[in-house]
Amino acid sequence: MASKRHEIDMCNGPLGPKILAFTLPLMLSSILQLLFNAADVIVVGRYASDASLAAVTSTGSLVNLLVNLFMGLSIGANVVVAQAIGHNDAKRTERAVHTSLLVSLISGLLLMAVGFFTARQLLEWMSSPENVIELSSLYLRIYFLGMPASLFYNFGSALLRATGDTRRPLNYLSFAGVLNVCLNLLLVIVFHLDVAGVAIATITSQYVSALLILRCLLRETGPLHLELSRLRIDKEIFGAIVRIGLPAGFQGVVFSLSNVVIQSSINSFGDIVMAGSGAAANIESFVYMAMNAFYQSCLTFTSQNYGAGRRERVDKTLLWCQLYVVITGLVLGNLAYLFGPQLLSIYTPSAEVAAQGMIRMSYIAVPYFLCGVMDVMVGSLRGLGWSVAPMVVSILGVCGIRLLWVATAFQAVRTPGCLYISYPITWVVTGAVHIICFLIIRKRVYERMAAAVEVKS
Repeated sequence: MASKRHEIDMCNGPLGPKILAFTLPLMLSSILQLLFNAADVIVVGRYASDASLAAVTSTGSLVNLLVNLFMGLSIGANVVVAQAIGHNDAKRTERAVHTSLLVSLISGLLLMAVGFFTARQLLEWMSSPENVIELSSLYLRIYFLGMPASLFYNFGSALLRATGDTRRPLNYLSFAGVLNVCLNLLLVIVFHLDVAGVAIATITSQYVSALLILRCLLRETGPLHLELSRLRIDKEIFGAIVRIGLPAGFQGVVFSLSNVVIQSSINSFGDIVMAGSGAAANIESFVYMAMNAFYQSCLTFTSQNYGAGRRERVDKTLLWCQLYVVITGLVLGNLAYLFGPQLLSIYTPSAEVAAQGMIRMSYIAVPYFLCGVMDVMVGSLRGLGWSVAPMVVSILGVCGIRLLWVATAFQAVRTPGCLYISYPITWVVTGAVHIICFLIIRKRVYERMAAAVEVKS
């Protein structure tokens, strides 16, 4: 079949090279997405007003808060389809494909309605300044019109990843991203549409990428083949997607809420620290996305091999992904710090702001590999079908400890460094608990798999 050349056999052959072949396009996709988002900010920052720039950049946390819950469901779709493929269950795979895509469309329409009609109220609750709130409302209302396309693309990409195909989503994202940048320049510079131009460019590129994914799935010849007439929600499949995806989405929502609290503590130091922290966070996001690709790899490879009953490959997948993520985090995190002054100068000409950015990076970028270790453990647990346990551990270990730190240690030593050091502390504690959980869950899962084999024999 034509689609086979895009796929990776995750259940046979050497794992190390295959994990890299799967991860590198995924990593590049994430980094390209960050670059395209940066292009949005640069265009509006250079060719519109300061208020326009604030309107575009200040809505990210609100968008993430609303979108993360539904994005978690795409993780559930990835796991369910990958396990079915590993088990060679074509009928279950087909049911999962059609259920997942219909869920993505319904979720996208729901988000579109909520975001469009509540945008201004939500911004008022966030105390958006009077000189920005009108522009922010306009940007958000247009942006949320693209939610059906955004979720359809992300769910469709998750389905392709379940087969090992990360190249075609990269190609589609690259095309749509270039289109986004070109439309930004045209609509903002030539037609002077300001924030509306940026939003229109964004949703246009989202609908193009969604159409490319739709075309791909319609032309598939295997179990991923999409027939629009068969779109329906299978209750059993939907339950499995929710069981795995909802905890992941809820975790993302809580993380977003805790980040708001952390940001408010950073804001208490004034604009120089805020600017330095923000610039450093942008640089760190490239390191994080590179590491997060190995979380996605661990999730998918574990799901397929668990579905195939290949216990030894589940263990090896975790070890390979941990090795890769540690190397990636150590190299990129320390390179980011080493070249920090030069990188920060891209964001700001201020020496004071850059100095504050370097303080943050010394606490976060240098030990960032610890965050990667923690996330890969979560990927392995979710790949085994366990999503609630890592959610609880992550919320208590990351969000809970950070909030407790802000309420206690930070009140005693009110310095940016005291605030930033809470990040590596929570990574170490949460990662250690995830390892313990994995060992306990692994034993239960493997005993159940061995019992199932005995019954069949």
